[in-house]
Amino acid sequence: MLAKWKLKEVVLMALFSVVFGIVYLLFLHVGNIWSGFIGPIAYEWIFGIWFIVSIICMYIIRKPGAAVISETIAAAIEVLLGNAVGPRLILSGLIQGLGAEAAFAATGYKRFTLPVLMLAGVGSSIFSFAYGYLLGGFSVFQPGYVLLMLGIRIASGALIAGAGGKFVVDGLLATGSLRGYPIARAVKGDARA
Repeated sequence: MLAKWKLKEVVLMALFSVVFGIVYLLFLHVGNIWSGFIGPIAYEWIFGIWFIVSIICMYIIRKPGAAVISETIAAAIEVLLGNAVGPRLILSGLIQGLGAEAAFAATGYKRFTLPVLMLAGVGSSIFSFAYGYLLGGFSVFQPGYVLLMLGIRIASGALIAGAGGKFVVDGLLATGSLRGYPIARAVKGDARA
């Protein structure tokens, strides 16, 4: 899968994965504090942050695997830094990355517009929610509450991961720091960026 990648693309993906592995662990604590006030639904409002690296890396690199690999590495970094969930979190990262990857694969890895990036956030939300439902004991909640949780997670994925990821990358692109990466060439060549 990485055979057609340039070394600088692999390094950039690894760098973002490490940075967001740290961010993910920090937001776990934010969620813990917030859930003390409003209950388990607190995480749903910020869940999009845990999908953002997959969208950032795919938006920049634009190659199959960028979403799933970056998200899995970030989850592994989070585990190494001490997330109490342990190795099961790596599987969660893989599933979240697959959700984002599915949206990009559906376009043939050719469209990177805001709606596609937001759809990738929605994909991560749905995949992760299904996994969480199976392992997280969501079945103890009333169906209406579960649907509310899902709706909030989908909105969070679309806005924080999709729109937020685009905002972060567009900011980096404006500085010139992404010259030589596929996103910079695409912006020069057409309007699909």
